[in-house]
Amino acid sequence: MKNILVFITFLFVIHSFSQTTNKSVFVNFIENPIVLDANLNENEWKDSKGASGFWQYFPSDSTQAKQQASIKFLFDDKNLYIGAKVNAPDNKFITPSLRRDFRAGGSDNITFLFDTFNDGTNAFIFGTNPYGVKREMLLSGGGSELRGFTMAWDTKWQCKTEIKDDHYIIEMIIPLSAFKYREGETKWRFNSYHFDTQYNERNTWVNIPQNQFIFNLAYMGEMIFEKPLGKSKSPISIIPYVNAITAKDFENKTSITDLKFGGDAKFTIGNSMNLDITLNPDFSQVEVDQQITNLTRFEVSLPERRLFFIENSDLFADFGNNRDSNPFFSRRIGIAKDANDNTIENDIIAGVRLSGKVNNNLRVGLLTMQTAEDIENEIPTVNSAVITLQQKLFSRSNISFMIINKEATKEYDFLAEEDTYNRIIGMDYRLASEDNSWVGKYFIHKSFSPGIKNKDYSAGFSTQYFNRNFSARINGVYVGENYQSDLGFLRRTDIFKISPQIERTFWPNESKIQKHSFSITPIFIWKPELNFKNSDYAIISRWRANFINTAELTAEMKNRFTYLFSEFDPTGTDGAIPLPANKGYAYTNFNLSYRSDQRKNFSYRIEPSVGTFFNGKKYSLTTNLAWRIQPYFSGSMQINYDKVILPNPFPNASIWLIGPKIDITFNKSLFWSTFIQYSSQQENFGINTKLQWRFAPLSDLFIVYNDNYYSNNFAPRFKSLNLKLTYWLNI
Repeated sequence: MKNILVFITFLFVIHSFSQTTNKSVFVNFIENPIVLDANLNENEWKDSKGASGFWQYFPSDSTQAKQQASIKFLFDDKNLYIGAKVNAPDNKFITPSLRRDFRAGGSDNITFLFDTFNDGTNAFIFGTNPYGVKREMLLSGGGSELRGFTMAWDTKWQCKTEIKDDHYIIEMIIPLSAFKYREGETKWRFNSYHFDTQYNERNTWVNIPQNQFIFNLAYMGEMIFEKPLGKSKSPISIIPYVNAITAKDFENKTSITDLKFGGDAKFTIGNSMNLDITLNPDFSQVEVDQQITNLTRFEVSLPERRLFFIENSDLFADFGNNRDSNPFFSRRIGIAKDANDNTIENDIIAGVRLSGKVNNNLRVGLLTMQTAEDIENEIPTVNSAVITLQQKLFSRSNISFMIINKEATKEYDFLAEEDTYNRIIGMDYRLASEDNSWVGKYFIHKSFSPGIKNKDYSAGFSTQYFNRNFSARINGVYVGENYQSDLGFLRRTDIFKISPQIERTFWPNESKIQKHSFSITPIFIWKPELNFKNSDYAIISRWRANFINTAELTAEMKNRFTYLFSEFDPTGTDGAIPLPANKGYAYTNFNLSYRSDQRKNFSYRIEPSVGTFFNGKKYSLTTNLAWRIQPYFSGSMQINYDKVILPNPFPNASIWLIGPKIDITFNKSLFWSTFIQYSSQQENFGINTKLQWRFAPLSDLFIVYNDNYYSNNFAPRFKSLNLKLTYWLNI
């Protein structure tokens, strides 16, 4: 009890250190809708007082912006209206393409963040550039991590821009139904940032220190509505699809011709809850996953892009430790292992998901999905279900609870008892002080599987402190030997890992370097069931410099140790003699990385590396080249080369990964992209070419051609032609 009281006192002390802001902007109520023309000449705009007085975030965070923006808001019973003037030295703006959901870096744009529940944890984000290209996102985790962005989220809204000699005007109409908020609310937390490539400024309405991300939700002002917000009349969204595919699998000598129908439906319950339903979903990807070179012993996690899982995804996916002990990883649903332990697609019959806010402080998430049986491949029909609750604590922290269940809903002769079900219960506490100088996460989870009685826990802790010149972190994770998460992502079990970090940042005056920092990150892993034998360590020493022109230079040294408990071939060479088990290997490598100014038409990133590798040597070179003819053409080339030299009789390898990509945006509705990937490690040469026509808002026609070959002899592997039509209908 004494320890609990000390911990609670510690949390209150942390929350006593805070920064507040009294910046606010008034939002007038109007009776008549605004005409979307980017002129801002209506009397309603003239009578509105704007949000102004932007601060620099880059290159300095202590002066007013040289290129200011002024933002005005209006609202009626259906829509939020945004009008803004963004100043610039001239009209030579940078925009890489006309494709929706662009990234802010290296281009001119303005972004608006709305914390509609005033919790400092989640936000809706809308943005545009001088050419009127739209982007919208969800942000979770308080804006403390880059992975908090959900860029796959889409909603219907309107935007128009007009470019002038020394500024551009934007006008937006966003349906209130695009947001989630409490009926009767009179204020939202709000911030905005804009990038100016000519003056090389990044500016924010509310001043944000540079040791925090520009999108951090701890630093926001307020939007004060003239009258309480009413109940949003949210439409019912019906999103049917039809997918015609013809394919030939040369490896298995099979041909496929299929025509699938199905779709999704989205309902809003009240103003703040989402109900998502999917029937006979088509979870085939029109976007291909990017291949990587994997020289480790572990599986690699790839991001979720499927519509059904997107909104409020953090409610389900942010439990545990995303690298070592993530109990729910949605990409597990829709795939399964066949009788030969091969990973294959598993059809999903239907799914239902309810998620959102019950009130300003409580969020809930419920998910259930049923997958089809596949007797030929010995795959049972399975129900996957998740229940989560998240309660806000203090100003920006929260505590969450979850129950996860994966269970076969029929009995099968081929199904072993230990595979009939897997369940997890757990609790997570996420700490975020009001000014985000303290952040942390603490969790404990327990799994339940047939025949397992002990060592089935996972737990972790993380605490980090920031200020302008110094940051420190201490974290650790434990994964029991028998802990099992069939719907999660676990790299390995029976580990205890700690990974502290300390970093010192310097801010030179009148220098080409905007800031530079030194950090050291020791990472140690032990095996508890082997008398805490040290299985791995890495000590990463890093110097990083950010230049005024946005270029970045990094130099690092990595001292590593790996103990092999089973034999392992790091090259992945067929028939090669693997490195022997029950032996430890210490090795060191040196890395240099340089990223050029992304504002240029041609930019690049180059990363050479040299050093020892297990009992041999490794030389690596990673290069990313990018070229654009704005706004219609952009091209890129990824080249990874790894030369692994091991002593006889172990294998040597030259591993190549080459990935050129061409992206043409004919206009804001018609796009064509081609992605070519060559991987010597996976012995694959693949071509993915896709034509996308957005014939109506959020409604698309895709024509996708995939062609894969064995890279060693160029024999055909797999070919497919896919025509997919989706239509987003609001009722």
